[in-house]
Amino acid sequence: MVAEGALSLDEAAGVRADYPAIAKTGYLPLSKLDSHGRFAELISDLQSPELADVLSDKLGLELRDKPRMITVRKLSKESDGRIHNDSESKICTMLVYLNESWDKDEGGAIRALNGDQSMDDYAEEVEPLAGNVFAFARSETSWHGHPPFGGERYVIQTTFLINQDELDRKENRGGLQYFLKKLNPFEGKRG
Repeated sequence: MVAEGALSLDEAAGVRADYPAIAKTGYLPLSKLDSHGRFAELISDLQSPELADVLSDKLGLELRDKPRMITVRKLSKESDGRIHNDSESKICTMLVYLNESWDKDEGGAIRALNGDQSMDDYAEEVEPLAGNVFAFARSETSWHGHPPFGGERYVIQTTFLINQDELDRKENRGGLQYFLKKLNPFEGKRG
């Protein structure tokens, strides 16, 4: 599912203004970040029953009783976005982009891929522009990724999981990854 205009440029600018202070690359668990202002308002929408209703209907899934995990990214590194398929513990993922502008020639636009071999063999490409949304059901063939990009890439990911145990496991793993990133003074630094 692809949507444009889910947020206006002004709304996205407000969310970015209230974005958590993130100095590391990668997705960070919401539970480890400060949420306030317009950022917190968007998070509230992403945690709402209405979102589960919409995605259930649009993707033909039952998500209303499933736990969800929200992770937040501000910075990407060149090695992020490689071709991958999500784990079986995920039912579906939705990405909300918040970037004011984007030069897709520089990489970083998410692609729904036709296989696991080529980033250039894709069915859909979504630029990470403010208000763009990309959501997909996880399957054995839900390959995705983006061409290499290093720099600011504002995106909030909402993932519905098969059960609470998987959410707890991923939150704990995410917390460990966050802790390890804090220990690495070179992570997230650009040359």
